[in-house]
Amino acid sequence: MLVPTITLKNGLEIPAIGNGPGGMGYNPHAGTAKKTLIKRAFNKFVTRPIEEDKYENAVAHAFKIGFTLLDDSASYGNDRMIAKAIKLSGVSREKLFITSRVSNGQQFKGNIEEEFFSTLKKLDTTYLDLYMFHWPVTDKYLDTWKQMEKLYKEGYVKSIGVANCNIHHLESIFTIAEIRPMVNQFEIHPLFTQKPLIKFCQDNNIIVEAYSSIARFDDRLMRLPKLKKIAEDHNKSPVQVILRWDIQNGVIPIIRSLNKARQSENINIFDFELSSEDMQIIDSFNINARIRYDPDNCDFTIL
Repeated sequence: MLVPTITLKNGLEIPAIGNGPGGMGYNPHAGTAKKTLIKRAFNKFVTRPIEEDKYENAVAHAFKIGFTLLDDSASYGNDRMIAKAIKLSGVSREKLFITSRVSNGQQFKGNIEEEFFSTLKKLDTTYLDLYMFHWPVTDKYLDTWKQMEKLYKEGYVKSIGVANCNIHHLESIFTIAEIRPMVNQFEIHPLFTQKPLIKFCQDNNIIVEAYSSIARFDDRLMRLPKLKKIAEDHNKSPVQVILRWDIQNGVIPIIRSLNKARQSENINIFDFELSSEDMQIIDSFNINARIRYDPDNCDFTIL
């Protein structure tokens, strides 16, 4: 599948949809204190390698079918598996658009370069296509931005952006930035449309990415008869309709699935178009309901 691209303000082309595989979903330390040595050894030498292999193959499959934009973060702890997935896929590094993000923990420490170069080493690459910070950590994110600008100027990253920034965060960055953010990734889905923030970004030449783009299958969305009717009319699934709604709003959806069939379904959204009436109906689903954290009211030490 050849995915269309969107042009960032520095001329770099970014794919119009991305794969965000997140963490592996398996925590080898969970309940460790209560486990016998045998169980702990079994998890380490049997369970975890099996789970890692499944993860790497799923990410490789996403690359193969056209998900060349990968959305990652240092906080996920999966960089080495991503590197293996790239090799497994057979897709050349130059054809991929690899994103990583500064963890909140490293923002508190204040040495962004330390984590950045560790990320490069684990990913087995010499550069990133996009580097962002994960959250606008209070009293830290402006200094983080200045350090990210330095990495951009030195050529280690092709573009820089932010995540979870509201308008006031962006305005604060504008006051100190030599280079303004090129991308802002934040929670967007039909239950939480974020129209004012999207407009502000687009007015300021900032490309918008959406995470939790299908509201994590929230029943308040997925069970809506009007959504199902639109999907039936286009012979598509409700998920495909939502992702297409993002595309037609000029938003890059980031979608997570390690299921190969669902990956293929998720990327198959460029052969149909929603009508203006369809778009208005989906817009009407908005109830300003967040699924994830509010960047103006959260504890950054636990994210």
